Amino acid sequence: MSRQPNDAPPPEGVFPPTEAMLAQPVPLAEQEAQAERLRRVWASPKGWRILSDVNNTSVGVWYALTCLFFMLCAGVLALLMRVQLAVPDNDFLSADRYNQFFTMHGSAMMFLFAVPLFEAIAILILPSLMGARDLPFPRLSAYGYWCFLIGGIFVLGSVLFDAAPKSGWFMYPPLATKQGGIGADIWLLGLSFIEVASIAAAVELIVGVLKCRPPGMRVNLMPLYAWYVLVVGGMILFAFPPLIAGDFLFEMERSFDWPFFDPERGGDPMLWQHLFWIFGHPEVYIIFLPSIAIAAMIVPTAARRPIVGYSWIVLSAVGTGFLSFGLWVHHMFTTGLPSMSIGFFSAASEAVVIPTGVQLFAFVATLMVGRVRMIPPMLWIAGALAIFTAGGLTGVMVAVAPFDWQVHDSYFIVAHLHYTLFGGMIFPVIGGIYYFYPLITKKMMSPRLSKWAFWLIFTGFNLSFMPMHLTGLKGMPRRVFTYPSGLGWDWLNLVSTLASFVIAAGFAVFVWDLLRPKARQGDPERNPWQAGTLEWTHDVPGEDWGVRSIPYVNTRYPLWQQEKLVERMDAGRFYLPDAADGERETLVTSVIDGRPLQVLRVATPTWITLVAAALTGGAFIFPTFHWYWPAGISGALAVISILWWLWTSTALIPAKETKDVGLDLRLPTYVSGSGAVGWWAMWITMLGDSTAFASLVFGVFFYWTAGADFPPEGADHAAWPWSLMALGLLTASWALMLTARGANRRDRTGAARLWLCLAPLLALGGGAAMLAAVMLPDMEPTSHVYPATMWGLTIWTLAHVGAGVIMQLYALAGLVFGRITPRYDAPMWNVTLFWHFLALTVLVTTAVTAGFPRML
Repeated sequence: MSRQPNDAPPPEGVFPPTEAMLAQPVPLAEQEAQAERLRRVWASPKGWRILSDVNNTSVGVWYALTCLFFMLCAGVLALLMRVQLAVPDNDFLSADRYNQFFTMHGSAMMFLFAVPLFEAIAILILPSLMGARDLPFPRLSAYGYWCFLIGGIFVLGSVLFDAAPKSGWFMYPPLATKQGGIGADIWLLGLSFIEVASIAAAVELIVGVLKCRPPGMRVNLMPLYAWYVLVVGGMILFAFPPLIAGDFLFEMERSFDWPFFDPERGGDPMLWQHLFWIFGHPEVYIIFLPSIAIAAMIVPTAARRPIVGYSWIVLSAVGTGFLSFGLWVHHMFTTGLPSMSIGFFSAASEAVVIPTGVQLFAFVATLMVGRVRMIPPMLWIAGALAIFTAGGLTGVMVAVAPFDWQVHDSYFIVAHLHYTLFGGMIFPVIGGIYYFYPLITKKMMSPRLSKWAFWLIFTGFNLSFMPMHLTGLKGMPRRVFTYPSGLGWDWLNLVSTLASFVIAAGFAVFVWDLLRPKARQGDPERNPWQAGTLEWTHDVPGEDWGVRSIPYVNTRYPLWQQEKLVERMDAGRFYLPDAADGERETLVTSVIDGRPLQVLRVATPTWITLVAAALTGGAFIFPTFHWYWPAGISGALAVISILWWLWTSTALIPAKETKDVGLDLRLPTYVSGSGAVGWWAMWITMLGDSTAFASLVFGVFFYWTAGADFPPEGADHAAWPWSLMALGLLTASWALMLTARGANRRDRTGAARLWLCLAPLLALGGGAAMLAAVMLPDMEPTSHVYPATMWGLTIWTLAHVGAGVIMQLYALAGLVFGRITPRYDAPMWNVTLFWHFLALTVLVTTAVTAGFPRML
């Protein structure tokens, strides 16, 4: 395709660099001047202003420590529950308090620790692994962290006020929908807020892996950790949205009595189970795969050789992620599903063992053919393999439906879950902390304390949870706050309780080793484990710039396989060795072959991310107390703050069209369309959003197949003339948006402004017509689930129409105030992409609300 007049200029110069170019020395005075300019540009704020920092190292450390705090809180809840269960007929905790504790223990471990910790570690180390200065959207990472912190304190803090949810971390209706108080609303709205942070981080990480690799690093050369981040980020995009859709339906029932889960009015609580476990079972692998990724970094280092079966591990990781979405029904074997469905999901549950086993056997093979050093992190990986294998074996057992019928909701399941999560997450993560600690803090943790912590946790865990298999087989149900004596459970529970304090002692040793002062220790070796991956090119003492210069990488283990790499990076011999323009910059490369495409200007410290997160939190938290006006005002202010953030820091018109990045290569400083990281972020975000919408549509067809009265006989349907009018007006708005982008690109700015004046008006008219289609007929959403689902789809779509109108007005403002020009038009491409997805959403909503019911 030929280059059009307003396209970005192509890269100019030499790529890849020759050995002669790389061998040229950089004068020492020039090295020092470049380093000083980089140091000044990338310096973090000091004092209390550090809270405005957006650098991945600061945000990642905050994220990880916050996750640790929430995990310790959830661990304390677990210890209190074990004290209650130590002896029969105990009254240490009341039934109500116990229910709150086990609900918050599971919710905190899953939503406030396991998934966020993956994102925290990835934000922290991914740029180093990729030889990048930072992730492409540092402010998005900071915004996600502040959302997580505010939401986590709100949810977990409810325990202190006796207001916590008490229906289990899965919140099954009708128990949860009928629960009095605000506990269920805290869970629904608080965790929905946190899920926003999780999806934001997933978008950041996916774009970072795809577009911010070092020049030359093709996809088949990426560190295995990056592959796992890519797979897990994609899983989050498809797993979390069904839960968000379920939360939306759940809160509509809680707040407005729309009967989505009320069987007396056509609802069905089974829909919640389907939506929850479509999220819940992939979440197990969202937790497990990043921990395996850490093992994939430690095992080759300990074995002192490249990983065995790199391609097989990548394919197995992708396969595990894919198969994990076909397993959710094995949590529902006792709900009366058809035998054919149970057989299918049982087979799928067995099949996922194959790709999981491939990964574990590859690690074992690497250790067998290598020259293993038992470094402290490797001890934790060995323990993880042992415990996870045991958990996997019981997983195969519960995948067999007849066995599952016997042990479902018993302590056998509690034991299986914890063996899977401790072996598949806790042990590898602690090993990863010992491994990456020198990279993050420039200090070393104690090998002696590591052994103490390991053996206390390993021994205590097995003594605590191994007996629970027998407790469950003897018939003890889970989630009971006490039990009578004489059933054979007494001594087993006492052993489990005593051993749980051994686990706590092990964690106390680990946390002390993590946080104890180390000022007298001195600086460690730069690469203390003699690893082969790029993160160990870090600077000691530490610098804020990420890497001194961005390297050219054409191997999987560049520190082992590319001579003089570190020396040349330190000398500024590679790309972007300077910050002469006073800007924070990193490189954007092509998705497949890692060819350099753009110099990306990344954001600097700001308070706007904290302000936007606090206001977004108000929009979610105030409805918990039925304060809808404050929620609306907070939401509006959140939108304004985000618009200000985007207006002042994204897609800014650069002073220079191209920039010399070193090694005789010039790259454009501004790219629009599918080459821009913003376009990729929008595409990925809307993919997740479409998954949530598809979950709502799934609900319509679920009710149709599960109930005989959907829609009820004689029920009113959406008014089809209004629905068709809405479809026409919104389609016209989409067409005008597309036309405006093309007109602007062809230097017809006046026409583009005209189309962008008309497009929002048409969209608002279409939204009004869509609302009229369900409002004018007698479709009272509290009367039956059929009108409630039609209203639910309409409200969801109208919210997106509102967002689309705001985006069109933002683009219009950009044209009017010169922030968007025929050459610099990235926002036009991003808004048009949003409208592509919105047009499809409108089409499906119209078909489902106005067409589908009339066909029945």
